[in-house]
Amino acid sequence: MLIPHDTRIALDTVVDLVNSAPESEPQGAGGADGLAGLMELYDFAQSHRISGVGRLGEKDLRAVRDVRAKFAEVFAAPDARTAADLVNGLVAAAGTTPQLTDHDGYDWHVHYFAPDASIADHLAADCGMALAFILVTGERERLRRCEAPDCRRAFVDLSRNRSRRYCSSRTCGNRLHVAAYRARRREAGDAG
Repeated sequence: MLIPHDTRIALDTVVDLVNSAPESEPQGAGGADGLAGLMELYDFAQSHRISGVGRLGEKDLRAVRDVRAKFAEVFAAPDARTAADLVNGLVAAAGTTPQLTDHDGYDWHVHYFAPDASIADHLAADCGMALAFILVTGERERLRRCEAPDCRRAFVDLSRNRSRRYCSSRTCGNRLHVAAYRARRREAGDAG
């Protein structure tokens, strides 16, 4: 599946946004909110290079948390129709205004938010359209949650054969594979 660069960036952003929620943290990790306050919101905007972010307030923080919760519902949607309805609601509420832009050294790409949009509308529009791309291509099953029993992190499975099961093969996947290996070794030792 060929995904344009700006769509890929928006998909990474929506995954990080969803995973900033306390309920996405692995059990025992403390369940801290990655958007606990304005400083974390500024950090999120800076680390994801969200353009046009000016002064942020508590209203912005609440609005971004609301958008985050709606994106989490998209990942949990039982079918494409439900996911599409959720995405349509997010994008419509953001008042999308598609426009071509080539800022900050990036080639031409599409912004789906109005020039003076709030950060919440910016995220809802750009990330919502990235999720719309996944839905339009018939690839909703690529929007997943980690299958590790103690992890609920979201991810977009961009593997060729849609076989990714864990948010990270280095952490959750490796941990479960090592545990299964050790269990097999114990069984082999008990049987021998």
